[in-house]
Amino acid sequence: MSTKLLLLSTLALGAGLLALAATFIPSNDHRDADRQAIRAHIESVFQAYMKKDRDTLRATHATDWRGFTNSSRTILRGIDRYMQAADLILSSPAAFTGYNILDYDIIFYGDMAVVSYIADLEWQWEGVVYPGKLCVLDVYTKQHGHWNQAASSVKTHPDAIAAASQQPQTLTLGQRQELLAEREKVWRAYFTNDQQHLDAVIPAEIVAINAGDEQWADRAATLAGAQQFAQGGGRLVRLEFPRTEIQVYGDVAVLYSTYLFELEEQGQRQTYSGRCTEIFVQRGGVWVNSGWHLDSGK
Repeated sequence: MSTKLLLLSTLALGAGLLALAATFIPSNDHRDADRQAIRAHIESVFQAYMKKDRDTLRATHATDWRGFTNSSRTILRGIDRYMQAADLILSSPAAFTGYNILDYDIIFYGDMAVVSYIADLEWQWEGVVYPGKLCVLDVYTKQHGHWNQAASSVKTHPDAIAAASQQPQTLTLGQRQELLAEREKVWRAYFTNDQQHLDAVIPAEIVAINAGDEQWADRAATLAGAQQFAQGGGRLVRLEFPRTEIQVYGDVAVLYSTYLFELEEQGQRQTYSGRCTEIFVQRGGVWVNSGWHLDSGK
């Protein structure tokens, strides 16, 4: 190879490497038009959710989109999976009524842009306004002169998580029935000495105050009490909860109830009644009974 040809090849290779390297060097200089286009795109996504506009949502996300929405537990791959997640919001009876972008940042890497922002949200359901707050990281790419969202990660802002955990939640009818059914299972498991069920729903940190007992029971004492009742030949005849009120905060439910149960022991029947306060915690999709306080109501 001649010296001249070698020199030209070296210059061409160097120019190619410099062009490639430039795509990895962050730059915000002279990108006002791109900045405005991406900001307008983000605003259009918010507007599409407010209007429940599925066509616009699909168009504003790349066909091979990747990432996480606020509710996803796995990586979403492709526009169809994104739209499935979006439909959870679009089909919700709650209305998305407003948003405000509080903090916003964008940086460019050639024809790719990384956008970070924090946004306040407003939802309405049955006349009640519910606030929200998100942290979002979007990746935009420019193809054929147009910017489109190629990837995203959305999560609830820590402020919103803290605020939600401090406010009372409302259970649906189905959720309430499930919780009450789980509460009754715990009581029946105790009186039937169902150690397998008790082992699953009585956590290590339990604090149990039973009516008439001076000593507070821990987990070992609770399981032993169930076993002793069964070994003594005791039998549960009747179990009722005439009144129950429920407060829910995050994954914690507090049940305030009146109770009545009838036991048969050594051929004799006796009825017990009173009030109880019970703590249930949603843990791994299961309601565990972490504590209770029973009294005779007198």
